[in-house]
Amino acid sequence: MKRYLILILTVLVMGVSESAHSQLKRKSIRKNNKRISSFKGKKNNFTADKKYNYLAFSINAFNYFGDLAPLSRRLSTDISFTRPGFGLEFGHRFGPRYTLRGAFTYGTLRGDDFESADPGDEEARFRYVRNLHFRNRIKELTITAMFDLLKNEGSYISRVQFTPYAFVGLTVFHHNPQAYVNESSSLPEAGSWVDLEPLGTEGQYSNLPDDAVNSGIESYSLWQIAIPIGIGVRYRLNQVFDLSFEVGLRYTFTDYLDDVSQNYIDPSLLPNDLSRELADRSQETTAAVSNSERDFTAINATAFDRDGDGFFDGYGTEFRDNIRGNKDDNDQYFVTTIKLAYIIGATFRRAKFR
Repeated sequence: MKRYLILILTVLVMGVSESAHSQLKRKSIRKNNKRISSFKGKKNNFTADKKYNYLAFSINAFNYFGDLAPLSRRLSTDISFTRPGFGLEFGHRFGPRYTLRGAFTYGTLRGDDFESADPGDEEARFRYVRNLHFRNRIKELTITAMFDLLKNEGSYISRVQFTPYAFVGLTVFHHNPQAYVNESSSLPEAGSWVDLEPLGTEGQYSNLPDDAVNSGIESYSLWQIAIPIGIGVRYRLNQVFDLSFEVGLRYTFTDYLDDVSQNYIDPSLLPNDLSRELADRSQETTAAVSNSERDFTAINATAFDRDGDGFFDGYGTEFRDNIRGNKDDNDQYFVTTIKLAYIIGATFRRAKFR
């Protein structure tokens, strides 16, 4: 009898334990299901089949801001010197808002004191007397990250119709400032464009003495880097073509896009006659590029040759106040772009009906 009682108690204890265990298990399952249903991390709706590449061709407009700008205020530019360019771009869209793109772009920058500076303007008349000009053909390689303001988690077929975006990245570019030698010059280079960097117009190759105003000046590299930053809008034309318009600033780290930065130096220290002629052009009677007559009535009201040495005061000779450019601000340029992009390898399978 005693053995039967022990057996019955054992069965009852096991039953109660099994029931308790089942209840705990059901609670754990419900809790786990609730946690899974509310989980939001590491959820990726932009799967591999929604990523795509594109190839684009762009027409660009280049504008310059620097020492030969029409006004001293920041980011002024002369629209009349806008020059066309072109570019090729490859992009990879890897997220609902994100695209990484690489581009090659070619264009020309221009600046000219004679054309931009008004001799009657208090802020600009000294630039008119200076009479410098340049052109610079830019070849750049750019990598940028583009961020769409409107999210798109669908495939390329269902991409948004219209979206604004912003971009930032890194540019490596080659430049080579040039100037036109006046046709009336007695030099053999008269009537032609010449490279300015080898001439050292501010004493870069002149082994200047320690007391020279530009002492320690170094030559500048024709390879430079810049930070591209800008905004744009993109419009979907059809399933595989997009049309974009964007405006970008290239923030550079050089002040020599125009070959102008520091002071005039003693012309006798410059390496040759061509360097001397292109370092100071204030005395030229005609504008080199357009061959137009300069307004010497306005020039004489602004600057004087008090010493009779053939140099206007403040121009062409060495003195701490004879400033040729402003070395405290680097040159910048703008690129405005219209771009047509084609989605590479895009296929669209239409539903088949009988």
